[in-house]
Amino acid sequence: MSAQRSQTLEAPLTSVGAALLARIENGTACVGTLGMGYVGLPLCVEFASAGLPVIGFDLSSEKVEALNRGRSYIGDVASERLRPLVESGKLQGSTDFERLAACDAIVICVPTPLGKTKDPDLSMVVEATEAIAARLRPGQLVVLESTTYPGTTEELILPRLQERGLKVGQDFFLAFSPERVDPGNKRFGTRNTPKIIGGVTPSCLSVAQALYRRAVDTVIPVSSPQAAEMVKLLENTFRSVNIALVNEIALMCDRLGVDVWEVIDAAASKPFGFMPFYPGPGLGGHCIPIDPFYLSWKLRTLNYRARFIELAGEVNSEMPEYVCERVASALNDRERSVKGSRILVLGVAYKRDVDDVRESPALDILKLLEARGAGVGYHDPHVASLALDGHTLRSEDLLPAVRQADIVLIVTDHSAYDYEEIVDNARLVLDTRNATRGLVSPKVLKI
Repeated sequence: MSAQRSQTLEAPLTSVGAALLARIENGTACVGTLGMGYVGLPLCVEFASAGLPVIGFDLSSEKVEALNRGRSYIGDVASERLRPLVESGKLQGSTDFERLAACDAIVICVPTPLGKTKDPDLSMVVEATEAIAARLRPGQLVVLESTTYPGTTEELILPRLQERGLKVGQDFFLAFSPERVDPGNKRFGTRNTPKIIGGVTPSCLSVAQALYRRAVDTVIPVSSPQAAEMVKLLENTFRSVNIALVNEIALMCDRLGVDVWEVIDAAASKPFGFMPFYPGPGLGGHCIPIDPFYLSWKLRTLNYRARFIELAGEVNSEMPEYVCERVASALNDRERSVKGSRILVLGVAYKRDVDDVRESPALDILKLLEARGAGVGYHDPHVASLALDGHTLRSEDLLPAVRQADIVLIVTDHSAYDYEEIVDNARLVLDTRNATRGLVSPKVLKI
């Protein structure tokens, strides 16, 4: 029998595990979530909606206060859905980590950024684990959802949780279940996105599956936490590599004088063997620009070079510079230099219709243009202000800013924009997202 098959079978539970499973199934198990951001808050809402009592923990008193007032600060969670859960007592926020001892299940949803050398920064995962370990008691389930390198759950978290003598699979239970949040996605949310789970032992898997079945429609077990960790990295490496490929195709098409958007649309007509990806100004968000480097870093420790990942990262990271070169070329053709020109960036969020600027290519583009002496400004209907190298920019009034700009640079294709109106009022437009599709104007250039 394969390891994966054995993990999917019902595992015999100790009396402690059986009692925890019973509390999960009868709806009395308290769920604590560490980290109340784009992953943690939606997850808490689903668990509370399923009838479980939930405590959302965060170091930010502002987030906790907003949560306890029933006011959502995450676009994917409507306050109208959050408020009844808070008022009924099913969901509450807290900065008091002593209350972790009262939780039957604890889910870690803290950020895992990269350091300056693109090495994993798991300091927040370690801090969360140590907070749990100091209060760990028999009958608790701990699940890591934060994206990380394969091996983290068993190499980093497990030893810390066992330091006081409790045994995994007997006294407490540990699993990894990668978050799959796609901010702004109107079709797929926490409940209807399949959930991957890998337990340290078969009994860990059984308990974790029971918990997530309360809040998620489809739960998919895998043989180990390491397999589950690898699933998330494969998903985002797949996107990173394919985006890098199409970004390089865009650079080729520029040299050849071919419209890359026309080429992609035509290729996408093939009903098999092709999946369209689209070029852009660079990668953004917490996952795709970061996650593949976790895998690359881990493989370096095993004396293996992840060449595809590193090359894809190189291509994608160079796109902001390419966009700035296109801006300079477009202005030069109109006998203007970047220095002294007024440049308006439309959209600074990392993707359409969200307010998240983490790793947004717009940040690099603004910095590069400022460094060249341009007068830069931006408009974004979702981002009111933006910290940029020690000073703050604020979203400008759209049409007056468009009319004043020497060039309008579309970086994020928010659906709220009337692109025909923008083109009509602009002197020149460089579109990095094909947002002006169907508009024919000599003022519009595209990457």
